[in-house]
Amino acid sequence: MKIYYDEEGDYLEIFVGDSRPSYGEDINDDVTLFKDQETDEVIGMGILNFRERAKSLKDIELKLPFKVNFSALKV
Repeated sequence: MKIYYDEEGDYLEIFVGDSRPSYGEDINDDVTLFKDQETDEVIGMGILNFRERAKSLKDIELKLPFKVNFSALKV
């Protein structure tokens, strides 16, 4: 899993699995799903204005629109 947060732009990006060609699909004003170009599988998401959406950056619960199989991830 790769997580990137740009504090200045207030943008959070989360990707699961290895990097691969993808495209973005906006699901509302500030949330983008990233999908594999070949399979259309959801592989990540981006959230603009993340800080505004989170009451506390210490305790964040994200309800992702896809399931993550952590046992399949390699360390």
